Amino acid sequence: MGVRGLQGFVARVCPDVCKTVDLREMAEKHRVDHPDFPPVIVVDAMSCVRYWYTPEFWVCGGQWREYLAILEDFINVFMAAGIKLVFYFDGVVEDKKREEWIKRRWNNTKEIARLFQFIKTHRKQPGREMFVLPSALPTFTRYALKSLGQETVCTLQEADFEVAAYGLQHNCIGILGQDSDYLIYNTCPYFSIENLRLDRLVTVMYSREELCHALGISLTHLPLFACLLGNDVVPESLLEGFWHKCLVTSPHKNTSYNRRTKILLAVANYISKIPCSCSSLKHLEDTLPLGSDKTLLYRGLKSYLLPGQQSPWIPPSVTNCQVLPLQQQSAICQDKEIFQLAKEQHIQSENYSVFNVLSNGVIECSNSLEDDCDTEIPGQSLIFRPARQHIYSVLLEPGKGGAYPLVKEWFVYFGNPLKQPELIQPVQPSVPAVFHAVAYGVQNTRSPFFFVPKLEPTAEETYQHSVLWRIPVCQQVASMISLFIKIGGTPNLKTLWLAKGPDVEKQRYSTFLACFHLQDEMEEIQALEAPVAGFCCLLTYLMMQVSSLSLEDLNAFVALVLCLKGKSAAQLAGLQLAEVDSRAVHLGAVLVRGLTTLLMANSACGHPFRMDDLMPWAVFDGKLFQEKYQQSHRGCSMEELLEGNESLYTPFQNLKSFICKVCMAKKRMIQSRPRGNGFNTGREQRDFNPRFQQPRRSHFVSPYHNQMRGFVQRNPQPQGGRPCGGLGHPDRRRFHLPPR
Repeated sequence: MGVRGLQGFVARVCPDVCKTVDLREMAEKHRVDHPDFPPVIVVDAMSCVRYWYTPEFWVCGGQWREYLAILEDFINVFMAAGIKLVFYFDGVVEDKKREEWIKRRWNNTKEIARLFQFIKTHRKQPGREMFVLPSALPTFTRYALKSLGQETVCTLQEADFEVAAYGLQHNCIGILGQDSDYLIYNTCPYFSIENLRLDRLVTVMYSREELCHALGISLTHLPLFACLLGNDVVPESLLEGFWHKCLVTSPHKNTSYNRRTKILLAVANYISKIPCSCSSLKHLEDTLPLGSDKTLLYRGLKSYLLPGQQSPWIPPSVTNCQVLPLQQQSAICQDKEIFQLAKEQHIQSENYSVFNVLSNGVIECSNSLEDDCDTEIPGQSLIFRPARQHIYSVLLEPGKGGAYPLVKEWFVYFGNPLKQPELIQPVQPSVPAVFHAVAYGVQNTRSPFFFVPKLEPTAEETYQHSVLWRIPVCQQVASMISLFIKIGGTPNLKTLWLAKGPDVEKQRYSTFLACFHLQDEMEEIQALEAPVAGFCCLLTYLMMQVSSLSLEDLNAFVALVLCLKGKSAAQLAGLQLAEVDSRAVHLGAVLVRGLTTLLMANSACGHPFRMDDLMPWAVFDGKLFQEKYQQSHRGCSMEELLEGNESLYTPFQNLKSFICKVCMAKKRMIQSRPRGNGFNTGREQRDFNPRFQQPRRSHFVSPYHNQMRGFVQRNPQPQGGRPCGGLGHPDRRRFHLPPR
């Protein structure tokens, strides 16, 4: 969070603090001074995503291929200058910052409400002054950078401390970000991302020495200065009386500065007269109205102390090692091997959210671009909660009595006051049994039956059948008999994460599918190309969970994933939209959040998919989805929807057929509800091209073609048989709970 107002204060009042620097020149000087170490800049990525996201369209769900190309260009400029970048991302929200996190979420909710009102009024995207980050942008930025070969670190605590520590310990030429806390830490130079001119590699460096000179204090005063202005540890609400006292004696009280600037100058003037000693800190703690916790100042100062550093305010016996709050002894997961592996994968950005669940059972999700006025579509948090409950049961082991530990969720959605976490009960998914082949030798026997002794379950496997196997054999039996041992239930993490072999691969895939209630469709899904298979899982789950999704919505999503393949970032950037539909904006955000749920399931189940196959740039583009959504609801032909590409006609029909078949098996009927060119919510019907939809039908009759590769017809319906959905069987629920 930093110190409120300090960054602006520096720019307005202390211009000498801001020095323009050439990063190429600094890198060259570093190579001369340290020939054995390449120049490195550590990047606070969370404060850079707003700078990086420059595609024209942002409201539709994200222009992900354009964004990926922008990140690649950014990296290439630094590589050409011989500068290595190391990217840090926040991995947790610490308890001390939860109140501030909630406050920001409420502010974001208000901004998003204004944004949707603008879209509904003007049917277009607003200007950059109303810019809101596309949903899940920081999450996918981390994986984008990793896919581009960059070193990315997901932190075990708030990123600013780890960034400052890395910069100091690795002798980096600087920190690139936009957080005033980097002015307080005694670490390497601090560069501004907002002022970066990428074409020339020139930016602003903020000088701590010049800041202290302007304030009349020393470098050792800076941590106390930050604490007495209010930071993550010391709340501003406790300091109002102290500020008033400082303002009364301040030499700047009659200036034309605004109140915050006067407070900064007054606090600096006050502490400039305080000796840097432990006794001075003790005196301050006694005089300040810090409430019941008189150690706030001590803890605040200690939070700025990097590993190996000492402070005159703190006893010399205390050297900050910053013991991380997530320790094995207090973790929910007590398996040290699994916990350590989860921790390593978390730091290296190789899994998503599982370490947070295994360590302290807390998970959060920020705002999404969701329209709170649209009562037909639940919040994405509620839509994907059944899947998350299954994922939690894969990650966590039940305790005595078979009860799972509860998971604390901080998810933003309409109706959640965020006053306390929601306690979510893990729910075991229905994982199909896997049959393992086991070979046994048979000697000459005269018995018509061969008895195999009971198998004892290992730590990795639980065998459902513990009776003796009684197998008939002829007297002239072969020397080997292969038995198939049935293993049932959800496999544990040691099996999913550490075991090897084709049977384990099958277990990983089936467990992943079971989290989305698709365990019976493994053969069809697994035969698809991996990105399409993941997208198909997500879309089928969405269609089952949200009863208001229509046949037109399904058409738009399927056309999107098929037409996206082969399109370059430049082609997508050139796509023009005449209008923006607010409901399509909402659906785009829901789908992108669904992709993060796929990432979490994939991480929990031992990576049956490559993480790259579940990324939005493989399956989603906001502008293209807007186009397909509007075409579908206007009643465009299949030829127009698929851009005249005849090779897509059969895959289009078969993907729809598969999804409809699965939904019908779950008693979910997909109705046709075209909203027309005016984006109305009427139920008027249109004549569609017969290859796209049956004319004058309110539902889609699934043809169950056998033409699509990888889709094996298992239970075909006769032509004109059971429909995908119909008006004769309305489903009035907003969304479905998972089948048990």
